[in-house]
Amino acid sequence: MHVGALVGGSSEVVGPETTLFAASEILIANGVGSLAVVDDRHLAGIITERDLVRATAAGADPNDAVVKDWMAVSPDTIGPEVDVEEAAAWLLEMGYRHLPVMEGDELLGVVSIRDLLWAISSDT
Repeated sequence: MHVGALVGGSSEVVGPETTLFAASEILIANGVGSLAVVDDRHLAGIITERDLVRATAAGADPNDAVVKDWMAVSPDTIGPEVDVEEAAAWLLEMGYRHLPVMEGDELLGVVSIRDLLWAISSDT
């Protein structure tokens, strides 16, 4: 199975000026652990639950602090043709939990380690 089969061609996204509080609400409402950050229709970064915890621990006010100050800038991405086992190995090696799936300049979605484990375990 390829990574492209795990993303539905859409992803939860926010802009770089979104407050951490608003980003947290979107994460909870959608049951996801990360949000793609899009600026002028381009992937600018990714913000994860871990980033929000890091911001809180550093004393950031979630009502004033914005995503661009806490996101991972220019994150690594993966193509939809990559095999799920290869993607899982890469996430483990790099320590990532979420990885944007891109086809050219188009964001197809964000795959999580949980998505990959589900695909691998259901494939056997």
